[in-house]
Order: sequence, then C-alpha cells, then structure tokens
Amino acid sequence: MFKSAIVLGSAIFCAVLAGTGVLSLGQRATQADTATSETASVIDTGTTTNTHVTAIPKASDGHFWANATVNSRAVRFLVDTGATVVALTPADAQRLGFDARNLTYDREVSTANGKTYAASVTLSAVGIGQSTVRNVDALVVKDGLTTSLLGMSYLGRLSRFEATPSSLILHP
Repeated sequence: MFKSAIVLGSAIFCAVLAGTGVLSLGQRATQADTATSETASVIDTGTTTNTHVTAIPKASDGHFWANATVNSRAVRFLVDTGATVVALTPADAQRLGFDARNLTYDREVSTANGKTYAASVTLSAVGIGQSTVRNVDALVVKDGLTTSLLGMSYLGRLSRFEATPSSLILHP
C-alpha cells in the first residue's frame, strides 16, 4: 500500500512538473509572438532540419489574414477552417483569370449572409510562405462574399497547421 502511494505521488508530481514546463513554454511563445508586428502578413521560419514553416500573425481584429500567391497572382484571404473549400469573390476570380460571368453557378452554398450559388474551379497553385499546394479545389461564390476565404481544400492538404494565441502556423 505504501509503495502504491509513493508511485502515485511521484506520478502526480511528474505530471504537475510537466504541466508547469508546458505553461512556461507557452508563455514564452506568446511573449515572442506578441513582439511580432501585425503588419507582417507571413513570416517564414526555417529550421536546421530543412523543414520550413510559415507563421501568419493574428490581426488586431482577431482573425488570421493570409497574403497568398494563387496562379501567380496575389490574393488576400481570411483563413476560415470552417470553410470546406477555398472560396473566391467574383472580383478575385476575375483577377485570377476566371471569367466570373461565364462560370456555371450550380452549387448551392450557405454563407454568413444566407444561401447563394457558387461555381467550381481548380486553382493551379496556392502558396503562402513555404506552403504551396497544387490543384486546389475552390468555389467562386456568386453573391454575399466580401473577401475570399482560405478553406480546408488548402489547409487540409498541408502536413499540419496549428493555431496559437498569436499566430497560425502552416507546415508544408
């Protein structure tokens, strides 16, 4: 009985110590991320193992805004993990070379503004920092979308992504 109490006590002590270490690391990361300027849209961080990650700082409005290169053109996205696919405004689609007037809007979609229709397109490449994904499914939303959304058809093809209190980290 005494041995069990010692083992249990040791396990609890180790768990508390590990939790304290994790909290300490989290606080250091938050302090470092807070020092990062919000005007930077993407920060590339290389490691010694040749793996690169991209950090998108949280904007003052609480959202993650990503400046991406899509089909060799710049597009500003609101990162939306609740969006199944990348969603483009008609204006962004037009700049990317899609004739928004001649697309077939046959997919009913729900937006924050209600139901509308969208047309399916494929984006040759979507790149943010070191994280480029090819042949990305996307929708051009006919009405009700004020900014393009970076959805899961891009994010889900990364090896992983993680949100911290101050940034979104993309792993290619």
